[in-house]
Amino acid sequence: MDASAVHEGREEQTLLMRANEDVSSHKSTRKLLRQLGLSFFLFGIINNVLYVIILSAALDLVPPSTPKGIIAFCNIFPSIIAKLGWPYLLKGRIRYARRLIACCMLSMSGMLVVAMFDSLYMRLLGICFASFSSGLGELTFLQLSTRYHPSSAASHSIGYFASGTGAAGLVGALFWWELRSLGVRIGVGVSSVLPLTIPLTYFLLLPRPSSFTTTSAQVPYAPIPTEEALMDEGAQEEYVETAEEVEAFKYIVALSAKDKWRLVRPLVGRYMVPLFCVYLFEYTINQGIAPTLVYPVPSPTSHWLLSKIIHSIRDYYPLWQLVYQSTVFLSRSSISFGIPPLPSRLLPLPSIVQALILVTLALESSRGVFGGGFAREGDTEGRSVALIFALVCVEGVCGGLAYVNVYHHVNRETPPADAVGDPEREKQEREFKIGSIGLADSVGILCAALVAVPTELELCRVQVARGKVFCESL
Repeated sequence: MDASAVHEGREEQTLLMRANEDVSSHKSTRKLLRQLGLSFFLFGIINNVLYVIILSAALDLVPPSTPKGIIAFCNIFPSIIAKLGWPYLLKGRIRYARRLIACCMLSMSGMLVVAMFDSLYMRLLGICFASFSSGLGELTFLQLSTRYHPSSAASHSIGYFASGTGAAGLVGALFWWELRSLGVRIGVGVSSVLPLTIPLTYFLLLPRPSSFTTTSAQVPYAPIPTEEALMDEGAQEEYVETAEEVEAFKYIVALSAKDKWRLVRPLVGRYMVPLFCVYLFEYTINQGIAPTLVYPVPSPTSHWLLSKIIHSIRDYYPLWQLVYQSTVFLSRSSISFGIPPLPSRLLPLPSIVQALILVTLALESSRGVFGGGFAREGDTEGRSVALIFALVCVEGVCGGLAYVNVYHHVNRETPPADAVGDPEREKQEREFKIGSIGLADSVGILCAALVAVPTELELCRVQVARGKVFCESL
């Protein structure tokens, strides 16, 4: 056989082997990305679904005379303690497995307390347990996403976690819509088994960070690193994984209070203030104004579709929650759907729109500006419900976009110059920065809960004074 023919045959065989390896590597990368996305999607759903169930069940958990804002307060204040204590006060590396198991047990305990006791104070205590677990869990999952390299894999996990938290709103609202007829004891009791999904997903489905060190995880809107940079990151991550398994670091890195302040200071105006404002306006609407947006029960002759949904005036509040959570899910999934993120300069825009919606809905509740009064039943109420439906949709879109875009941009920030070359310090700084942002939305929700209580009472008083007495019977 001709030597050149033999040489050509060997080249073809080599090219074929390389092509097969590339195909195999591509399939392996896609499989890892699917597992990573699904894992963080499940983390987002389960971590937030109990929080949403409690908010959706607010009317059923407290007596009619108790402001619903007290539920929001107990549902967020312990979360602030978790988000303040862990990233700002604790030092050293994070023990993810221990945290997630503790969150699972605490969530289950809290929901069981809510289900088993009829006392208002015991139910509020159970809500506090579940809130602390939810806050610590959200912080932990956001920090866990920073351990995946290259940065495109981290952005992938952030996008799907945000999508999962949005889906949790929809799942939780639908869950309570279907099970509220069974009562608090059964409905909340069934939900107490949901947190078991978290440790199962972490140990059985979630890919290890080292799995991405030999592949290039190509995700939209994330730059793909060079092969040399990917191998360098891979070596660092592999070292951290091995060191964590045997607990044998050659040195210990712990960020000081001065280090943390240096890291968080530039994040305040850029990310934390817009996120705080969005959640302040959003939850003031949901907990202070939405409970007073009630109308007569629609008749089948005038509103055949609405009459199939609204059977009593108590159905309006869960309906607003369901509409809001549905649009939050869609907007929080925007990046994972492939929609480009908002430019960082537009991050304040959702909070501005939220403020306008808050003022508009407050005027509708207090003055009836959409319908012009309640003297007669008919198109007046139907038009009001339709306009509120549209505004609540926009409210949910703004809230979801603010959440996913803020964490996306924080995740994409480059490490400080003094952390480059030190893999453990760089890892802790990434974890701290993304963990520190969560305090902003939690403080916004807490302030909204404090504002929502007098807001609901005052709006109800104004409605009664002008002859609309529906809020008194909720």
